[in-house]
Amino acid sequence: MKRQAIKILSLALVLATSSSVAFAQKVWKGSWATAVEWTGKGDMPKESLSNRSCRQVVHVSFGGEELRVKLSNEQSKEPVKIKSVYIADTDVPSNWGINAKTVKYLKFNGKKNVTIAPGKAIFSDDLKYALKSGQRLTITIDYGKQTPVNATSHRGSRTTSYIVSNVKGKAVKPADAAFDKQEKADHWYNLSAIDVKTDKATPVVAILGNSITDGRGSTTNHQNRWTDFLSDALNAEKPYGVLNLGIGGNCVVQGGLSEPAMKRFDRDILGQTGVDKLIIFEGTNDIGCCNGNYEHVTDTLIACYKVLIAKAKAKGIKVYGGTITPTKGNGWYSFWHEAMRQTVNEWIRKSGAFDEVIDFDELTRDPKDPQRLKAEYSDDWLHLNPKGYEAMGKFAAEKLK
Repeated sequence: MKRQAIKILSLALVLATSSSVAFAQKVWKGSWATAVEWTGKGDMPKESLSNRSCRQVVHVSFGGEELRVKLSNEQSKEPVKIKSVYIADTDVPSNWGINAKTVKYLKFNGKKNVTIAPGKAIFSDDLKYALKSGQRLTITIDYGKQTPVNATSHRGSRTTSYIVSNVKGKAVKPADAAFDKQEKADHWYNLSAIDVKTDKATPVVAILGNSITDGRGSTTNHQNRWTDFLSDALNAEKPYGVLNLGIGGNCVVQGGLSEPAMKRFDRDILGQTGVDKLIIFEGTNDIGCCNGNYEHVTDTLIACYKVLIAKAKAKGIKVYGGTITPTKGNGWYSFWHEAMRQTVNEWIRKSGAFDEVIDFDELTRDPKDPQRLKAEYSDDWLHLNPKGYEAMGKFAAEKLK
């Protein structure tokens, strides 16, 4: 009898230990991401990226002890050769400077160097790193001789990248002040995402948007897009991934700048790691660029929303609809464009297609003139300023908690 009791007790301990290990198991979740684009000549460095080092800065959402970085060459036609990549904490407020004690080199299949084929992307190996929630992280890429004529980039970084030439083929030392004295460009090159090992329950929200989400009207290097305010508000309570997949000038259906949402959705949204929530806040460019067939364009935009919603829900993603903000006072405004906006917003609010609605229109409009943004929220009557973005970010955070 005693022997049987000992067996039962031993089995219970084994089961308890197994349960504890399973509960403690961590998974990859997205902490930062950007939408990749084809880079025209005007957004490339004055010289090519070949044999140069490029230091870039990002604002992550949540932190952890282990991460991986995704580099993309998906929009380029030639390979990109990379000698090394290292990450480090920024030395705020210099932005370009780093804390040299935090430098860690990424590896790709165990090697520092990597060549990314055209049309492809690659994750680094897992890296132990003390990443803090909401911190600014630098990623410095030391390019080799061969780089694409048109890099894969994100044009609207709202963050300065620092590009220096290698001396006799040798990489610039991490703490070298030369990073502040050479070429500067407000674009990200080859960066795509940063994933962090975290608890399975950590939520991740991806935002599909245009220039308002991309941060037009925010302050360069101040990280005050509405998604930055959203991330800071959510992470003040618990780890929460916030992925900004906005592109300036982007459309949902066709036209605009870069690939429209209907084409990029699978890569930019469904291709992110661990997304369980989605905010669709895009459509003002489809409306503003419309020069006729207003009803048809409106119906097509709504039909495309339905396709994107269905794709996300099929993956178990909860979908939030962001109403389109006012444009009166901007050159795009007209009777017909306003009628389109009102029709689309009415559908977002009342169709039941979205799981929940984030009514940015109601939040940002002037009560005395509802077709216009509040004067204190905008400088051009289309995009918002940091005060407006702060209101949007905090407002959305309350919906997502």
